[in-house]
Amino acid sequence: MIRMALITAALVLAGQAHAACRADVAPVVTLDFGSRYADGDASRSTLDKTSSKAVTQALKPVDTFIRQLARGSNAVLRDPAGETDRAACLVSAIDGWAKADALSSMESFNAGLALGSRLAGIAEAYRQLRPHSHDSAARNRIEDWLKRRARDQIDFWEIEATTGARDGNLRAWASLGVLLAGKAADDDFARFWAYGATARILCTARDDGSLPQETKRGSYALHYQFHAVAPLVTIAAHGKADGIAVPEMCNRALERVVGFTLTDFAAGGTATAGYSGQAQGFFDQDPARMAHHFAWLPAYLHAVDDPAARALLPRFETLANSKLGGDQMLIWGANDPAEPALAPTDAVLRPTITPRAPAFAPVKPAFP
Repeated sequence: MIRMALITAALVLAGQAHAACRADVAPVVTLDFGSRYADGDASRSTLDKTSSKAVTQALKPVDTFIRQLARGSNAVLRDPAGETDRAACLVSAIDGWAKADALSSMESFNAGLALGSRLAGIAEAYRQLRPHSHDSAARNRIEDWLKRRARDQIDFWEIEATTGARDGNLRAWASLGVLLAGKAADDDFARFWAYGATARILCTARDDGSLPQETKRGSYALHYQFHAVAPLVTIAAHGKADGIAVPEMCNRALERVVGFTLTDFAAGGTATAGYSGQAQGFFDQDPARMAHHFAWLPAYLHAVDDPAARALLPRFETLANSKLGGDQMLIWGANDPAEPALAPTDAVLRPTITPRAPAFAPVKPAFP
């Protein structure tokens, strides 16, 4: 009777720990889907709503897992001593994906394009959790798995990707994913491939900082300029710790790219519209849901001392994106530390400025 009671109690406690972890998505091994855009649209600027919904649905389990990891790993960062069970649970969840060799079968070209940002989200969550894991066997399996996925992405971008895609925002996200996986697995080939790919993208920037591969994309052009900036500046922040001066690449292209992005946002996308020939749909969305487009600001300020970018911080209560690892203020801090913060910050930023550009409403972490 006592034995049964002890077993029951153990199961209850295990269930409570699992509930606290909430990273319960079954490993996804295969992805296979088409394009979000209309057939024959070389610029990838005309959305096919039916196809886009199918893509979102196909990626939903992976993206759900990444959001769970971001929330959980951020909770561990905020309270490492009080969240040891959560850390162990999350590492175990990632280990489950490693054991299943998850994301090893990209059955379509578009699946290969989409993998990079998902690799980034998982690898960044693991980076946050790794110091709090005592399971060396799980760590070894995870790191071997991340290395395999990084090498898969390198092969995809070097062999299968089209010329245009190799200069675009998805290559930037793949570079971040490969970098983070390479850092986790101590894979110098992956790390330096990522920095080289970053230079390739930055060197395409025009003198004004616009990215040609993105600004040709019709009404989505500014959206994709923003989408490229997020991984590029995050790579630059990691480069600082690695002794790689990403901001100095290509005549300081990163600062020009960020400058164009923020300036044209404030101008309502007029410069981008001049390149794309269309008004920018970026401004059609709810301003209260725009904060995640700026989640990269803390990483950028870690890499570059930019007063104009720093002045934007008070407009946001939270800057979060699951594929960047969740709460960016938590990860990078408000200042410019020598290393990624990976520690709680006391700073709580609340909107105190009424900007001339569309206003930002404070939002809680949504982890898009």
